[in-house]
Amino acid sequence: MVSSTASTVNPDSPTEFEYWERDEVVWGGYTGDTVTHGRFVGTRDGDQVSISYAHALVAGGKAGGRSTSRIETGDDGLLRLVEEFTFEGDDTPHVSVCVERP
Repeated sequence: MVSSTASTVNPDSPTEFEYWERDEVVWGGYTGDTVTHGRFVGTRDGDQVSISYAHALVAGGKAGGRSTSRIETGDDGLLRLVEEFTFEGDDTPHVSVCVERP
């Protein structure tokens, strides 16, 4: 993750995601600066990924919600996910950007 409107991203230990896909079903996990561990599952339709997620927070507690990501290809050829998401119980829209590692 390189940016998020929901929290400050620590460039030395950002939240990192691992994605898998089979037959347009996606799933994976994540961990990082604000999250001890998280899981997600959803679907991909073309360049759109829709998921539900849940994670445990470093600060304590848990969070979950839904997101829709747009898959883009950067000028460097690496994939980017531009994600619009909300947390359960809070309708505030957020945006994060994740970039594929070279």
